[in-house]
Amino acid sequence: MSPESTSTGSGEVRPGPVAPAGSEAILRYSEGMKARVYVSYKTTVLDPQGQTIRGALNSLGHQSISEVRQGKFFEIEMKPGAGRDAALREMDQIARDVLANPVIEEYRVEFLD
Repeated sequence: MSPESTSTGSGEVRPGPVAPAGSEAILRYSEGMKARVYVSYKTTVLDPQGQTIRGALNSLGHQSISEVRQGKFFEIEMKPGAGRDAALREMDQIARDVLANPVIEEYRVEFLD
């Protein structure tokens, strides 16, 4: 499955499928859409678990590993009939308000085909 559109914690939204030019169609899906939300510490925040994993990997002989960032992953399925724009706004709000702590974490939302 490949992502159709994404939203990042910075408010950036990458477009997904577009309705044909001149049409007023709202994309609605008869099957539930799936979204993936990735949450990780901001690069300016210390990641002690990532450092521990890196140390363990190095001690196991994986000397090429210089940094590991640990994070969370959520796969969320939405009910059928959701419009693409409304779903993207809702998932962005859920990620920002519930799944991530915007003070120390960043997030990315992807919708799947």
